[in-house]
Amino acid sequence: MAHQKDQDLLIQQPGVDTENDANVDSEAEQLTGCGASALCDPRRKPHRFLVLILMCLLSFGSYFCYDIPAALQTQIMQDMKVNSVKFMQLYAWYSWPNVILCFLGGFLIDRVFGIRLGTIIFSCFVVVGQVLFSFGAFVNRYWLMEVARFVFGIGGESLAVAQNTYAVLWFKGRELNLVFGLQLSMARLGSTVNMNIMGPVYEAVGRFFGVEGYRRLGISFFIGGVTCLFSLACGLILGYLDKRAERILHRKSDDTVKVIKLSDVRYFPLTLWMVFMVCVFYYVAVFPFIGLGKVFFEEKFDFPPAHASAVNSIVYILSAPLAPIFGFIVDIVGKNVMWVLLSVGTTLGSHCLLAFTFLNPWVAMVIMGCSYSMLACSLWPIVAFVVESHQLGTAYGFMQSIQNLGLAVVSISSGAILDSSGYFMLELFFCACLCGTIAILTMYSKFSSSVCTSVPVTMSGQVRSVTCYRYHVNLY
Repeated sequence: MAHQKDQDLLIQQPGVDTENDANVDSEAEQLTGCGASALCDPRRKPHRFLVLILMCLLSFGSYFCYDIPAALQTQIMQDMKVNSVKFMQLYAWYSWPNVILCFLGGFLIDRVFGIRLGTIIFSCFVVVGQVLFSFGAFVNRYWLMEVARFVFGIGGESLAVAQNTYAVLWFKGRELNLVFGLQLSMARLGSTVNMNIMGPVYEAVGRFFGVEGYRRLGISFFIGGVTCLFSLACGLILGYLDKRAERILHRKSDDTVKVIKLSDVRYFPLTLWMVFMVCVFYYVAVFPFIGLGKVFFEEKFDFPPAHASAVNSIVYILSAPLAPIFGFIVDIVGKNVMWVLLSVGTTLGSHCLLAFTFLNPWVAMVIMGCSYSMLACSLWPIVAFVVESHQLGTAYGFMQSIQNLGLAVVSISSGAILDSSGYFMLELFFCACLCGTIAILTMYSKFSSSVCTSVPVTMSGQVRSVTCYRYHVNLY
């Protein structure tokens, strides 16, 4: 029983003073009237549930518009007269700015803007980027579409960092895996809706407005951009509720004393860098494939366009309901690293099925969808157990930055491999990336175990044995 109490204590959010947490009710402002209702009181679960909904919707628009090129791949290549390499530049231009800016976005959230203002600023970048992207298509200026994806990328990935930081601010301990799963669920719902409605929207625009070619494409993109405005509205409401909660709860954390510095990055533990690399090698085997997958299913399996879009979007469809379920399971079982390794192995199996067999691709894509959901809700929370709480925004930002460097390079490489060697060689490339992920995870497990036999130390040189014990309790 005593061991169970220790375990419950050790899985609390890093950096949170549980003694101060216990006194929050006595220090908090007394509410009256409507403000004291369950939905309006930040100390009660219904209000936190409302915040969670807004938090999840924060990225709905950016994820919806991120995959608009994949949903209309054939139409873009025909109407804008571009090849696969040029088409994949739309994804590369999204990723390039975030190699640096996503890290800086996390730093700005931690040090300059704060979480609320940072969220609103990055949401505005998403809206402006999508408007420019739509206008570029409408006036047949592909270079403007590429610039627009650059602007869109500045906001999109930094907004994801803000969302992760909000999650750790409002939820902690065992709740984190489930919250990350729910965030992924709503984000991928945006991608799923996009994959399945943008084709019909494109057709409806042609019938209703009587336009063809690039103008038809531009109007379709403008319609999709409405989702970005919706997410901006959610960010404004969430900022108001967070400011109100800070006032009511007199929320003052250790973060007001410990301030992140850019130079602190060099003190990130090696285990965190390994998590970064796992993130890169896994995601480059999923997102670029989905970006090019529609034509793959049309060519290899003779699927009609609607059927190809459906099977290509099944990864996102499955992640919507499965991510919170897997998050809940990981919360109960723990052992995050085991779940990550399992998800990477099954994703590798799905790519092998697509590359070497003619088995119905629904089987492989369903496996990939389950694996992706499992990884997302078990990998990202690991960061919160590895670094100090005041470094979380910067750590998540750096993770997004390295991920985007990989996505930018692989997006261009994937288009080049496809044009020169075809889909078979592209699948072999993705399999190699996943094998690299398994190798890194193996090293991570061995290194972390050996580190935990010695005395762990923080940046300031203080012993951090509690964190080491938490690795064993929650991650393995």
